[in-house]
Amino acid sequence: MKKRLGNILIFVLIIGLTIGYGIYKDDQSRVTVNKIYTIQFQEQALSDLENEKGNGNYTLQNMFMKYNPFSTNTQSMYVYFNTYKAAKITYTVSCADYADFTATAYQAKTYQKEHEFQLIGLIPDCTNTITITATYKDGTSQSISTNYTMGSLLGDEDIQLEQVSGSKQDLGNGLYTLLGNDADDQDFVYMYDTNGILRGEIPIIGYRSHRMLMQNQTLYMSVSTHRMAAINHLGRIEHIYNLGNYIVHHDYQFDQDGNLILLATNEEKNSVEDCIIKLDVETEEVSELLDLEDLFKSYKESTDHKEGSKWDWMHINTLQYLDDDSVILSSRETSSILKIKDVSTNPSIDYIIGNEDFWKDTDYTEYLYTKVGDFLTSGGQHTVTYMEDDSLESGQYYLYMFNNNFGYSKTRKDYDWTVNEGIQTSITEGTTSYYYQYLVDENEGTYTLVNSFEVPFSAYVSSAQNLGDHIVVDSGIAGLLSIYDADGNLEQQFSIKKNDRFIYRIYYYDYKGYYFS
Repeated sequence: MKKRLGNILIFVLIIGLTIGYGIYKDDQSRVTVNKIYTIQFQEQALSDLENEKGNGNYTLQNMFMKYNPFSTNTQSMYVYFNTYKAAKITYTVSCADYADFTATAYQAKTYQKEHEFQLIGLIPDCTNTITITATYKDGTSQSISTNYTMGSLLGDEDIQLEQVSGSKQDLGNGLYTLLGNDADDQDFVYMYDTNGILRGEIPIIGYRSHRMLMQNQTLYMSVSTHRMAAINHLGRIEHIYNLGNYIVHHDYQFDQDGNLILLATNEEKNSVEDCIIKLDVETEEVSELLDLEDLFKSYKESTDHKEGSKWDWMHINTLQYLDDDSVILSSRETSSILKIKDVSTNPSIDYIIGNEDFWKDTDYTEYLYTKVGDFLTSGGQHTVTYMEDDSLESGQYYLYMFNNNFGYSKTRKDYDWTVNEGIQTSITEGTTSYYYQYLVDENEGTYTLVNSFEVPFSAYVSSAQNLGDHIVVDSGIAGLLSIYDADGNLEQQFSIKKNDRFIYRIYYYDYKGYYFS
């Protein structure tokens, strides 16, 4: 059928696909998530895909489509075809009772003739109408629609989040990415659109993914306690990195060379969550950059520790790597923010932001920055994030965070957190956490609270992400995803079903250069 609407040509072809709905449901006894995260499995999957595709003449009217060929996203489809002239590609996934999902597929050039991409956003247990549109430089376009009935999810997460307040916010076409819905069952990364509809389910071996990092059309993420994975934009796992005797925890970032800097536990030590390692993404070499014990030896020795238990004396939960080879760390156990300079060459303490009375009578008071103003310093904070601003002077920047506002230190039983009026000391009876934003002035050695508002209480975990006009907050123990404006007014809030204890972290990613253009 061919119909002209202005200068837009629309071709609609309804095809009933008969592709099986996934390697998990059809052959679950043979293929496990552990096997998926092996190069052998991925190479075989690629070979099977190429053999099935063959040398066919695939066009917009005759696309090659295969459901989740690399078993890395339950709600995905591999798509390949050519157009007779250069085009950009968009697609829409439609399913009864759910809002449509529309995206511009990633490709190397804005307009090109060969098109190969990973389509995401399929709705489980539903007949999805997939409409793919090729738009040409002259403004004309062609669209093809095809039906695909997807099977069930691997997990039992909600397909539609419950909206408990507000209305949809226009954050763009990115995805709220849930990192760590911790439980003893199979672990996943979940991706929800701004309507609160599930658009991606990525199975991982275990533990959790802490952050999604992307460079050169490759996604880097932790998939277990000891392994990182590099996944290309088609969903194929290209590298599995084994961290040896190190356990990755809480966070990782790229350095200036594109290698990974990770928070780690050295299994050969008697303490945990106090090291930083480097993973060379090309050679796969793992090297230790910093053991915080080397910088805070006397403090560690002053802390309480029960023989045979984990000595969690610092509990670093966030890492920010800066261009000058310094790192900013969030320490939950000390409710402090640490800056370490020259981490790759000759690490040393730059400063500490924390309660002065917590650090008194230690060897580290000289590193404390001065608080400017009357406010409560953060307690047990998470996702401390470095943010520059052109309006600030050299040596000034912002640090924002989810301030749990919870005072507890298992290894400092001598310290009474109740001396900090307003801080919460009960996991179950606490009422208020905060979004906090500090102005840090390295020239003066000061920090000032410049933005703060109340958020649902969570004694542990949780996250905050400043997107400019919107601030995304995960109150992890409460299981609430909240979107605020820059002034702290609640715009939208979703309730999330917890597998067990909490939702560890939620970040909003636009996935441009990976899933989308």
